[in-house]
Parts: sequence; C-alpha cells; structure tokens
Amino acid sequence: MTAGTSLRLLPLLLATCGLAQTLAQPRWPATTAETRPWTRWWWHGSAVNPKDLTANLERYRAAGLGGVEITPIYGVRGRENQHIPYLSQAWMDVFRHTLAEAGRLGMGVDMATGTGWPFGGPWVSDAHASRTLQWRRYRLRACERLAEPVRLRREAWARSANPHRPLPSVLLAPPAANADLQTLALEQVHYPGDLHLETLMAYDGQGGSLDLTAQVDGDGRLTWTPPTGEWQLYAVFSGLHGKMVERAAPGGEGYAIDHFSDAALAAYLRRFDSAFQGHDLSRLRGFFNDSYEVDDARGQADWTPGLFEAFHASKGYDLRGQLPALLAGTDSAVAARVRYDYRSFIGERLLHRFTEPWARWGHAMGKRLRNQSHGSPANILDLYAAVDIPETEGTEPLRFRFAASAAHVTGKRLVAAEAATWLDEHFLTTLGDVKKSVDNYFLGGVNHIVYHGTAYSPADAPWPGWLFYASVHFQPTDPQWRDFDALNRYVTRVQSFLQQGRPDNDILVHYPLADRLSAPGGPLLQHFDGMAGHFEGTPFATASAWMADRGYGFDFYSDRQLQGFRTSGSRILTGGNPYRAILLPAVRLMDAPSLRKLMQLSEAGATILVLGSLPDDVPGRHRMEERRNELHHLLAWLAFRPDRHVRSARHGKGRWLLADDLGDLLRAAGIRPDPFAAAGFHSVSRIAAGRRVTFLVNASDTIADT
Repeated sequence: MTAGTSLRLLPLLLATCGLAQTLAQPRWPATTAETRPWTRWWWHGSAVNPKDLTANLERYRAAGLGGVEITPIYGVRGRENQHIPYLSQAWMDVFRHTLAEAGRLGMGVDMATGTGWPFGGPWVSDAHASRTLQWRRYRLRACERLAEPVRLRREAWARSANPHRPLPSVLLAPPAANADLQTLALEQVHYPGDLHLETLMAYDGQGGSLDLTAQVDGDGRLTWTPPTGEWQLYAVFSGLHGKMVERAAPGGEGYAIDHFSDAALAAYLRRFDSAFQGHDLSRLRGFFNDSYEVDDARGQADWTPGLFEAFHASKGYDLRGQLPALLAGTDSAVAARVRYDYRSFIGERLLHRFTEPWARWGHAMGKRLRNQSHGSPANILDLYAAVDIPETEGTEPLRFRFAASAAHVTGKRLVAAEAATWLDEHFLTTLGDVKKSVDNYFLGGVNHIVYHGTAYSPADAPWPGWLFYASVHFQPTDPQWRDFDALNRYVTRVQSFLQQGRPDNDILVHYPLADRLSAPGGPLLQHFDGMAGHFEGTPFATASAWMADRGYGFDFYSDRQLQGFRTSGSRILTGGNPYRAILLPAVRLMDAPSLRKLMQLSEAGATILVLGSLPDDVPGRHRMEERRNELHHLLAWLAFRPDRHVRSARHGKGRWLLADDLGDLLRAAGIRPDPFAAAGFHSVSRIAAGRRVTFLVNASDTIADT
C-alpha cells in the first residue's frame, strides 16, 4: 500500500456540537507513545544483544511505533549458544538496556509476566501447578463388598508442539529434569501412577449420603458394606493437570500455575521479585498477561487444594453431598444449581486469588496491568475490570465490547487489542487488510492497538529474519515496511482522538452469566470469550447484534459492577460515564441484590428496559427458597400497565418499560441510533472537551452520502 492509498482509505473523524452534526475543523491532539500503536516483541530464545536491541528499537520508532511488549519465546535452531535464560542476571542486563534505549527513543515498554503462555515455569512446584479432578462411580447393594480397589490410575502421556521430534517413551519427572526442553516443546505431560483420592461418598438414592473416605485402606480397599438398599459411590481423585508453558523461552519451561490459588501465584511472583531486586524498572510501563489457555489440553484444570472446604465457606453447603448432581451431567434442576455454584465459585477464585493479587503486585511497583481475560472460566467483565488496561483479540466485533465495556463502566482510559492476528497466512496479509482489522477494533471500543506482532531479529540473520509461528508479521525485512509508517500515522491520529474524553453510549446491557453457568451437562468449566460458544441465539446476543447493526451505543455490565452504579437525574453514572437506560435482555436468573439495586436506581430516576420478560428465579442452591422469596417480594412491587406495544411501570422517579420488541422499547425510552448508521456508516463516538467526536467507517464498496 502506498501512502496515497492509505490516505484515500481514511475513515472520517467528525467533531460535532449538540444535535447539529456540524462539521468542525479538528485540532489534532498531541502525539504520545500511547497514541501510537504498539507491538508484541518476541524475543526468540532471549538471544538478544545490546547492539541489535538498539537497532531494532530505532527502526520501530522510525516506523511510528510507540512501544513494545516483551514476550520471550522459543529459541532459534543453531543459535542455542546465544540463548539467555529467562530472568537470569544476563537477561536482566539486556532487559535494563532495552528500558534505557526505549526511554531514549520516547517509547514505552510492557513486559509479559512469564514466557509463552500461560503463567508458569521451572520454579513452579507440583504443589503450585494446575490440577485436575477425575472421578469414578461404583454401585453396591446391601451387604455387598466392593470387589475392586478405590483407585484411578493414569497412564503416561505427553503432547508436544514439535511435530518433527517424537517424544521419548519415558519422560523424567519433573519436566525440568529432561534434556533439551526447547526441542521437546512440551505442552502437557501426564506421568504414570495413581491419582490422589480426595473423597469417597456414598448415596442411598433417598437424599442420604455418607463420607467413606476414612474407610478406604492404604491398598484402596473399602472396608464398608451397605446395611440395606442400593447405593451409588462417587470417588473423586485429583492429580497434576500437566499443562506446560506453551512456546516457552529458555529458562521458562515448566508447569502452568494453579490459577485458583493465591499461594501458587505468590510463589510464582517471588521469582520476579528476586530477579528485579536492585534493578531500576522506572521506565517499564506495566505487566501483561495473555489469554487464559490452560484448558486447551487434555482434561480441565478444575481442581485446587482445599476446594471442598473453600466451597463450603463460600456457598454454605458441602459439595461432597452433591457429587451426583455435579459430576453426572444430568438435566435436573438440582444439577443446574449445583453446577452454577461450582462454576461461579471457580470464577470467584480466578478473580480473587489470581487477577486481583497479580494487579496488586504490579501496582505496588507503580506499574499498570494489561490483561486478556477472554477464555477464562469466569465472569470476564469482572476480570477485565480488575486491571488497568483490558485487552481483547480476534475478529468478532461483539467480542471486543467485553473488554471495552469493562473499561467504560469502570472509567478506564485505554482499551487494548492484540491486533492483526492470523488475518491470512504468512507473507499474504497486506497493510490494507490490517487497516480493515484495526478499524473494526476502533468501532468495538478499542483505542490502544498492540500488533501481533514483531520478532527481534539480529542484523546477521538471513532473510526474512527471525519470525514467530503465527502471522501477521511487522518486520523491517518485509517489503511493506516502507509503507508501515503511513499505516501507523493513521492509527496514531485516530487513537489520539479515541483516547480522549469518555464513551458516548446510551445503554447498559445486563450480562446474563448466571443463565449460562446454570446450563446442565457439558464439561464442569465453561470458558468465555464473547458471544461465541455460549450465547449464540440467546436474547442477549441477538439484542446486542441488533443494536450494533443499527448504530446504538451500548456497553455490557456485570452484577458486581451494577452495585457501584448511581444516578444523576435520569442518567445512570458508572465510572464517570452517563447512560440513559439499563436493558435486561430476557434475563431468567437474577439474585435479589441485583434486582434491588435496579429498583433503587429507578427510584432515583433511571429507566429500566425489560425485553421479553422479567427474571423469575435465582441461580444456585444455597438458601434457595429464602433468596427466591426475596426476589419475588421485590418483583411484586412492579405493576406494569398494559399498552399496545410497551407496558410500563412507575417506580419512584424512574420507570420500567417491558416489551417483546427491542425497537419498541428503545423508541419508548426516547433512545435513537446514531444518524450516520442510516447513511450506511459504522461509527463510534466519544465526548471530549464538550464536543462529540465520531469515528466513521464506510465498509462497503458503495459511496455513502450524509
């Protein structure tokens, strides 16, 4: 792409006042390191040297990049003697040189808290590694003895990212004991042996249960026999999940950590504390965590030590009494409630035992935290909200809104994106393709592009230099590099506006995660990326897509975030951003505190829109009847007056509107779409310095006339 072509493709940035939509001459905001695009900077084998680090950074800065995210990755064949072990003194020396040179060039630096992904390394012990739950079921009749031992043996198994090197028949334990870990490229390892018995429970089919764990001897023999009737026995075992750091750099190979244990995280971060001691990190902007990819392996990391006790403390009942409902995957109402409790418990652990402590650790050093929450078995809105810079990726526009919504609702300035990943195969993607991808991120609320990405490459590397296995590559050896600065100037100008002010969105959409976590069957854990995989066809997804297609501005919110909302007149305030209405998209399950908060907001003047029907039940099993009665008591206060299309109920100064048609609801609330949508544009707007600034994209081949 030439610079001229790039300019002809520029979408419009319009500055408008009030409703007049008058075009004003924009004043370009100041260019900073953060308004420029950044890139993920892969260090292959950390085989870097000061001279080439400086040369690389100077070329990046000349091309218009504002910063780099250092992610050490697997090494380069033939350069093994240049590998620098991760976090060693030699590694810290080149890291310190990088910080100094980036500072000299006016560039920012982030650092991934680990190599490859997810968090892990050779210093992660068995006690702090991710763990998996396995189970067996037995049946016994009165006076019958269990003939087989209560035991679950796992056979040896391993998976590698290297298809050209067969794994040895026997891997040494722990994984770090094996030679040439870079060539082995282990992704998951199971060592042979019996898994640990956590509990053995017996159920009589009449609601009764017995804990038989203490009646299993050292050989796995059960000494108990049923006195009467027929019993089902559930044995729960735990063992190492075996997930390894994928594409690990030298010195970073090892087990992934247990993300549900604050002790595991603390032990993991102590390695960084030790490495950082005595080094000046003042030029480091922050730390980065990639998407949760622990369970893209055999089995799930769905266990943590002390789970039964911690669950009891959190949910108020002993999960061991409900193992048939939890494990058997039935469609019963009890199973749905127990699975909700288990899944929400795991999500809370990921938030409170991993994301929040990691953020506190970084903040204690004065650093910002950038996190990809998608893929997690948790409420990703809450995970995104727990860090300073939520980051998204992918191609689904509605997916981007989860990171953007968390930022908007909690008042964060930056929304990042791992941008231009796998647009096409290697060497086939054009800068025009990248621009289209970047425009979609902007439309989804992103204002901090981080390309995926750029590999450090020394001057003596033959063409095309060192490359990461995933495309797209932004390398000085690419012929398109000569025009890369034109694309980056465009991104910088757009981001300089989109990083100002606040989002101009009207509607807050309830995230109905409780409905999804209560779904029976399937694996124990569900992993959330956006709409894909879990919400297709639901009113939540269809309403969101409908509004996005028609130019309505909206953000998602979680039950936890709802508790911080307040009102100013009829506006709902969240993180300093005002909204005109809250939308409940046919939400089925809701706890009383959320409904009570909605009613408090409406009493103060807020408008609550109900699509289809009100929530009619609570999720989970703990104190179910008490919580259900509390919800129904609150619902009784809402008396809707019949109307032709939209039913209404006054509650204090505000109002509730209910209808089956979303268009009718929004019209009744006086909410109109962006007028540019009718002209064929996609748009996103922000309010800055009292003016509405709109970013417009005409993605069609037809000239649109406003």
